[in-house]
Amino acid sequence: MAKAKKKYKLKTYKAAAKRFRVTKSGKIMRMQGGKSHLRRKKAKRVKYRFRQNVQVMAKGDKKRILRLAPYLKKYK
Repeated sequence: MAKAKKKYKLKTYKAAAKRFRVTKSGKIMRMQGGKSHLRRKKAKRVKYRFRQNVQVMAKGDKKRILRLAPYLKKYK
């Protein structure tokens, strides 16, 4: 009898799972940085842009994010 191969579960880096979302079309979205303090100086349109999600554009970053959170694409 041949032994059944053991399937391993991959661990998700929870920090990455909390920071990124995947859209239905497969784009990886992230929140804009730099909005935590010193907002009184910034223009209204700049503050508005902080509220919006930004797409992760760099190919290497996308690859790294999907490696850190392997099930991100599967369940979102």
